[in-house]
Amino acid sequence: MRIGTNELLIILVVVLLIFGPKNLPKLGKMFGKTMNNFKKGMEESEEEDATTAKAETKTEKKDDEE
Repeated sequence: MRIGTNELLIILVVVLLIFGPKNLPKLGKMFGKTMNNFKKGMEESEEEDATTAKAETKTEKKDDEE
């Protein structure tokens, strides 16, 4: 299910009515910062998962050797 042009315009008009034209730049900045932080968090999570998987593999190898 995709959002078409008409739906996007309706959403933008509703946002404009709710927040007003003066607050839209602030809202855009906050949304951009939120997306950047979300992406950074996802990358950090993937790095932690990879590190954890390596540690578990090493532990399993040690257990197999014993």
